[in-house]
Amino acid sequence: MNQINPQAQPEPPHSEPLLKTSRSKVRRVPKRGHYDRQQVYQILDEGLVCHVGFVVDGQPFVIPTAYGRVEDQFYIHGSPASRMLRNLQQGIPVCITVTLIDGLVLARSAFHHSMNYRSVVLFGTATPVLEPDLKLAALKAFTENIIPGRWNDIRLPSRQEMAATLVLALPIAEASAKVRTGPPKDDEADYALPIWAGEIPLRHSPAPAIPDPVLSDDIAIPAYVAGYNPVGDAM
Repeated sequence: MNQINPQAQPEPPHSEPLLKTSRSKVRRVPKRGHYDRQQVYQILDEGLVCHVGFVVDGQPFVIPTAYGRVEDQFYIHGSPASRMLRNLQQGIPVCITVTLIDGLVLARSAFHHSMNYRSVVLFGTATPVLEPDLKLAALKAFTENIIPGRWNDIRLPSRQEMAATLVLALPIAEASAKVRTGPPKDDEADYALPIWAGEIPLRHSPAPAIPDPVLSDDIAIPAYVAGYNPVGDAM
């Protein structure tokens, strides 16, 4: 089987702060906006699914998909026949969002019910990743974002599989994070109402892994699967 060299050399990270533009600036409750790279990276690294927004012939689309990050590059991938990827590689503007829900916020009034969350909004244009080692690094990032430790156990992509996969890169440059934490914010007059208020924290809690029905009985479950903890794995 023909395989690509797995020792990829990603580009060095940028040290510049995120661009705070008219698009990326948080306008609704601006005190919840954050423009720190490390906070943006932490949210992206904990998430599993992004939503990709773009417009083709005046029609907006928002497509959920898996993603990966290597340093300051955000990667999405799929079939070259994908409408989303075919259009994005032409350089059209794209908006990508990742959202983590941390809890339900129950207020005393319907108006002030909310959620605790961490989110990232990323703007820019995507370009195809053509260099084999960088492309493989992106595919590794996708796999490791699903579950750390998996890449070293699996068969690497063949040259034919690499050719059948389109990878696009979007620089993490024009972006912002938005975060809500804490209890409900009720109107002062409502605090005296005899109504329970507070937070319901939400956490990802994996169930026991289910082996493939055709898996050989002598193959043990890997430690990173048995001990998978999506909260603990987040960087």
